[in-house]
Amino acid sequence: MSNERRATSDERRYRIGVIPGDGTGPEVIREGLKVLRSASEVTGFQCEFVEYDFGGERYLRTGETIPDPTIEEFKRLNAIYLGAIGHPKVKPGILERGILLKIRFALDQYINLRPVKLYPGVETPIKGKGPEDIDFVVVRENTEGLYVGAGGFLRKETPNEVAIQESINTRKGVERCIRYAFEFCRRRGKAKKVTLCGKTNVLTYAHDLWQRTFNEVGRKYPDITKDYAHVDAICMWMVKNPEWFDVIVTDNMFGDIITDLGAMIQGGMGIAAGANINPEGTSMFEPIGGSAPKYAGKNVINPLAAISAAQLMLDFLGESKAAKLVEKAIIKVTSEKIKGLAAGQMGYTTTEVGDMVAQFVTEG
Repeated sequence: MSNERRATSDERRYRIGVIPGDGTGPEVIREGLKVLRSASEVTGFQCEFVEYDFGGERYLRTGETIPDPTIEEFKRLNAIYLGAIGHPKVKPGILERGILLKIRFALDQYINLRPVKLYPGVETPIKGKGPEDIDFVVVRENTEGLYVGAGGFLRKETPNEVAIQESINTRKGVERCIRYAFEFCRRRGKAKKVTLCGKTNVLTYAHDLWQRTFNEVGRKYPDITKDYAHVDAICMWMVKNPEWFDVIVTDNMFGDIITDLGAMIQGGMGIAAGANINPEGTSMFEPIGGSAPKYAGKNVINPLAAISAAQLMLDFLGESKAAKLVEKAIIKVTSEKIKGLAAGQMGYTTTEVGDMVAQFVTEG
């Protein structure tokens, strides 16, 4: 997953934009930065953290989400580290479209990468399954599909109202996503199998494009097994036989849905992290869970998802040794220390969990 741009990475110096965001976002990002600093001290790279206050509070104060000049500034960063976006006093959709989707689209972060990995010591709701069974990755197209926002209303707020939402799929967008999935599968070196998740029996235009492109691109990877399943079957098999999967590639909407299911089978939102990737540009890394405002300021939220997002960022930047140290430290915490992943059920505070991970990184 390493970055192909490497603007300053030859010197192992990175400029990281930090958006703590809303609710518990600042608390978990604080612990992630703590771990990043420990990893940098142990392995010898350097980070400059540039903080931005984008989120619900700034929007309520100024009416601003992210101005265009800041997007240009983001393009000069090596990566962005995001806490959480979501404020109870802001109408749903405003922050999501004005911050999350704006960053993804403006920076062409066309891959959403979601590892689904069950760590030792973490409980899964799937009976009889363990860490050896749940270890796959979802590659989700991140800048097309239904999330483009194409469509509109006719006769809005009348009894005859019509709402149209169109899924936009381009050959270029589909092909680069599928190619990334095959390349990632080859580098991952596990089962070497890529499964296309679609709905070709109903979505006969968009998913015909996905299927044909998958077949054509797949011919260039004779060493990798190709598979296809409808999205409903994927959901069933993720619960019944998660060990069948290595890399799943899919469109924006289906990817959004199945990755939340993936988070649950790996133990919950408290451990799930994701990456929004532009392989040639600035990528963004975040915990999957929301801002959880009811827990804000209580020092009880689980920071492991945010720390896992930092681990994904290190891997992307090419700091593989540091990434492995962080993952090893997370596993040590899940298997030997905390009692559970839910807020208030860890047996430790947010700060204490971050301290433990940072210490284990230092110890190697």
